[in-house]
Amino acid sequence: MEVWIGRDGERHGPYKEADVREWLRSGQVSPDDLGWYEGMADWAPLSSLFPQDQPSAPPAFSPPPAPPASAFDANGTPSAASSVATTYDYAGFWKRVGAYILDALVLWIPNQILGSAFGVGKINDAYEQALRASNNDPQLVMQAMETYVHAMWPMAIAQLLIVWLYFAICESSAWQATLGKLALGMRVSGLDGERISFLRATGRYFAKFFSVLTFGFGFLMVAWTQRKQGLHDMLAQTLVLNGRAKDVATRTRRSEPGSGNGTFNA
Repeated sequence: MEVWIGRDGERHGPYKEADVREWLRSGQVSPDDLGWYEGMADWAPLSSLFPQDQPSAPPAFSPPPAPPASAFDANGTPSAASSVATTYDYAGFWKRVGAYILDALVLWIPNQILGSAFGVGKINDAYEQALRASNNDPQLVMQAMETYVHAMWPMAIAQLLIVWLYFAICESSAWQATLGKLALGMRVSGLDGERISFLRATGRYFAKFFSVLTFGFGFLMVAWTQRKQGLHDMLAQTLVLNGRAKDVATRTRRSEPGSGNGTFNA
């Protein structure tokens, strides 16, 4: 079993259960540090996870400050949502809007190339000429619209494929971010803070259509939900966090046990 350790608002690990038990007995981790392993609904103090492995002497360091009162439920135990909230730094609404604008600029280039390849300018000119020639005859106007849609749908499909692959590949890559998010220092993760799969990134992209169908309300939810999630984030069970993936990975490696000396450093 692998165990995550939470301290000072940061998550460390995962570590082998045997190592965590040894660190707890030796005082290298505090009984007050939070622990979590797969299958648990909430984070809990290590003292309750491993009651038989209490330190033989007081820890060599001062225990971390307790989470804020809002992080506890009515029984005084950390809730799953609040434990995550004290662990992650969520990207805010306007920062995500800025990343979206940058991504739109990035995607403008392939869209322009597609438009040229599919002859969008000629299609638009032909449509306008057909409308002028119709003299507002409803039947002729409808025919012009049908011809226009029939001519444009291949490009629309091509655009959809490009945008989908851009978001899905980038957000499931080692970057965990599109170019816009990368530029502004953000990453997309699962609820556990880890890199998401291409399949989940695909689901996240197409879940945005539900946010569109709510007249943009699903996107605005980022401004007030606890974990800064839009509707599509909730459906795909993802988070958008501050910090580039490579920077977070570097910090995690530095916090891993002992760098070969069998100790826990955080």
